Amino acid sequence: MKKESLYLKIAKVMEEQIASKTLKLGDKLPSIRTVQKLYNVSLTTVKQAYLELESKSLIEPRAKSGYFVSKASMRKFPLPSVTALKTSAQTKDPEDLISKVFNTLTNDQITQFSLGVPDKSLLPIAKLNKGVISVVQRLADGGTSYEPVQGNLNLRRSIAKWSYVLEGTLTEDDIVTTSGAMNAIFNCLMAVTKPGDTVAIESPVYFGILQIIKSLGLKAIEIPTHPITGVDLEAIKKVLPRLNACCFISNFSNPLGCMMPEEHKKELVRMLTEYDIPLIEDDLYGNLFFGATRPKPCKAFDEAGIVMWCGSVSKTLAPGYRVGWVAPGKYKEKIIRQKLLQTISTPTLYQEVIADFLEHGRYDHHLRTIRSKLYTNCLKYQGAIEAYFPHNTKISQPQGGFMLWLELDQKIDTAELYDRALQQNISYAPGRVFSQYNQYNNCMRLNFALGWNTKLENDLKRLGKIVKAAI
Repeated sequence: MKKESLYLKIAKVMEEQIASKTLKLGDKLPSIRTVQKLYNVSLTTVKQAYLELESKSLIEPRAKSGYFVSKASMRKFPLPSVTALKTSAQTKDPEDLISKVFNTLTNDQITQFSLGVPDKSLLPIAKLNKGVISVVQRLADGGTSYEPVQGNLNLRRSIAKWSYVLEGTLTEDDIVTTSGAMNAIFNCLMAVTKPGDTVAIESPVYFGILQIIKSLGLKAIEIPTHPITGVDLEAIKKVLPRLNACCFISNFSNPLGCMMPEEHKKELVRMLTEYDIPLIEDDLYGNLFFGATRPKPCKAFDEAGIVMWCGSVSKTLAPGYRVGWVAPGKYKEKIIRQKLLQTISTPTLYQEVIADFLEHGRYDHHLRTIRSKLYTNCLKYQGAIEAYFPHNTKISQPQGGFMLWLELDQKIDTAELYDRALQQNISYAPGRVFSQYNQYNNCMRLNFALGWNTKLENDLKRLGKIVKAAI
């Protein structure tokens, strides 16, 4: 048997044992060495089998204790559907619906399941405030001078040190700072496309990316995306000759929460390198993993410099600081010229605060804390949805990040349902905003990076009642 089929065979046996309750919730799995001897295979094969089970959230690692059957393995609801590839359907951007959702953001009375940022209770605000005071006192000009166009040296150096998933291949000279990840993506698209060009994106896709593409006069091809393994590589192959660029969230996409397996990332980079197609990789959720290790970005497999790796601290640390970056590969000079035209430089103060936070271990500690809370929240949300929503609800199984994607009964239009939910001070993101086409009308995205409490559970219960009443 091939090595690949061996690890999948081992994983399938264990998956069946979990499904049949032979392995129950909380049970410890046999050690990697035990399974190696049992099947007479290599340690690598067993590790791949366990990674396969972990990617499906069936098992979870515990430090120095081994692997255990996870709570997520007990889920009742199936995964959302994968849509077909569309290349000729009429497009219509749901801008009015997006505006309606965003207009609620300043209302403290509304439970913001619609927001794409973590709740302030999950952020180290006091420590960041101390950092601001310290930086202002330390800087001779108080942060009032222009930075170099490429960005703050301390921040670029800290990001390069932090990019350990790239196995030390990045230096501070490879990085350009930006005003958040969206600004990085905008600059990247400006640098490598011209009006009329075609860009491949996920489907469903974060609506901000759709809006950027439209504003630049570009055409988008939505690639079918699996809720666990991400974009369909075969679908990309079909449209490769037509593409001028790709823009994907490889780790914990928004809104599905899926993660491309490492082999898929390698193959995607290989395919795009062959055609010299730039890949704009949005990796701002990469540090919010639920597994044992941070997944590598596509940039880790980029030898030709075609991957433009974008990140920020907006989803983990300080959304309002607007501190982001890009490692643009061979397009660096184009990005620097773009930045000079648009912003001249990014503000010194917040870049220094974030650099200091990254440098002295506080970020690592904070990430461990927030990841634990997010994973717990994810399980609680899934449990509440299984308890309070209709039985034919489909729900995503994110392996990181903080987005849940729900697919409801075909009769339901979540855009119409939104007004009813808002009357009860509940806001969510209707599925229609995550596509340029008239689809995902029976879907919604929920943010689970909120402080869990009785009120939040009751709000999910009320939202479930609203959905049930619409069937």
